[in-house]
Amino acid sequence: MTTDDDLLRLENQLCFAMVTAARNVVAVYRPILEPLGLTHPQYLVMLALWERSPRSLTDLSAELALEPASASPLVKRLEKDGLVERARSTADERRLDITLTDAGRTLRTRAIDVPRAVMAAVGTGIGEVASLREALTPFAGRTAADR
Repeated sequence: MTTDDDLLRLENQLCFAMVTAARNVVAVYRPILEPLGLTHPQYLVMLALWERSPRSLTDLSAELALEPASASPLVKRLEKDGLVERARSTADERRLDITLTDAGRTLRTRAIDVPRAVMAAVGTGIGEVASLREALTPFAGRTAADR
């Protein structure tokens, strides 16, 4: 039987486990992404752009579950590094389109082993990662249909 005291133990808190895991996941990615010249948030932007480019800043922000004001500095840094270009849309000048450069497309080839390196670093496989990701979906605010 679970007591009220058990429910309030720090080690039993989902929020604590998730915050700790998130911090540790970023720490695992850091040395793997460093040779690519990417931070974890920049890597997420590049993943989205490798799936589809060009994308509007609004679309990119929504895909990454970020506010445009948070995504914009990431994109600006990637532009400074020569991986993306930002340009006003010819169809709607209010829209800012983000496009991969040749260097950004080429970086994908170097990044292809990042998921395997992460799995090796934590001693897990693709099936376990998929199960964990699916278990987190309700907490991530996105459903499988959103993806």
